[in-house]
Amino acid sequence: MDRARATAGLLLLGFAACARVPGQEVPDVRTPLVVVNEMLRLASVSAGDVVYDLGSGDGRIVIAAARDRGARGGGVEIDPALVAESTERARRLGLAARVSFLQQDLFEADLRPATVVTLYLSPDLNRKLRPKLLSELRPGSRIVSHSFDMGTGCRRERCRCRATRGALRCTSGSCRPAGKPKAPSPCPLPLGGGEGAPGG
Repeated sequence: MDRARATAGLLLLGFAACARVPGQEVPDVRTPLVVVNEMLRLASVSAGDVVYDLGSGDGRIVIAAARDRGARGGGVEIDPALVAESTERARRLGLAARVSFLQQDLFEADLRPATVVTLYLSPDLNRKLRPKLLSELRPGSRIVSHSFDMGTGCRRERCRCRATRGALRCTSGSCRPAGKPKAPSPCPLPLGGGEGAPGG
């Protein structure tokens, strides 16, 4: 009887650990750091960019863009624990003035200030997001998706990412809204990590 209770308790604990946050459509799968660097390279991220990562998880893409390339940025993440983790990590690294993280549904986020948007979602979510991305982003903005393309009409580029344990293959789809590039607008994500500024 005790063994059955212990097994049932472990099963319940396992199910609780796998539970998703309401509204979360994809699991939290971290982009390998070698792929993060390749995505930033593919997007030609520089100090003048504002990088948004939709479904930012632990914040690694936005943090790498700020730390390694001098960009500003913001992560949009629905899971409050990941938002808190990202915010704390950015603070520890001295990047809180350059990056911020919001707990928000990515379909509700204001993407207009972004010059680069990164994604690691799913084929279905990418296609659902495409109209929002193409209508809100300024001409010349870059969209880079890890593993899943953006549908027809977007350039697809295969990258070979070298890792210490063999080689990773990463497929990145990228889109650029048509037209003449416009000057960047201010970042609406609260930079500086002030009170109430979520992290993700």
